[in-house]
Amino acid sequence: MGRLALGRVDSDGGIMLILLVSLVVLGIVAAVATKMFMRGDGVESAPVNAGSDCGTCNGDNDKCEQTCMMEAAVKPVEYYDDEELDQYRGRPSDGYTDDEAEQFRDILYTMRQDEVAGWNRSLILRGINLPNQVKDEVVMLIGE
Repeated sequence: MGRLALGRVDSDGGIMLILLVSLVVLGIVAAVATKMFMRGDGVESAPVNAGSDCGTCNGDNDKCEQTCMMEAAVKPVEYYDDEELDQYRGRPSDGYTDDEAEQFRDILYTMRQDEVAGWNRSLILRGINLPNQVKDEVVMLIGE
């Protein structure tokens, strides 16, 4: 009665040990199989586009937008002949009258479409929120 049969485990600790060893062995097998099958499968990593600039960001690529915002944060703020908008720094988007929103709209429609994203970045960096009345137009122009 006191003897253990070969391969028989009598305690819960022994079962846990077997499960742990099995899990480790399975992990090693999976790692080896992954290394074997991934070697030379012809898939190359995506090339890094070293020549891209923020003028090519169109809103589809979040990483591009984030990189451009970080770059812009360390450069002097670019103005788009809109210095008069600095008076609205810190104002919430829903705090503009229609006449004030029209000032933003006038500037928006005097610039080229490819400048709209940069203008929006400039406003953000200057702490100027777009009026709600103009946001849809800006998003539409950036997305085109």
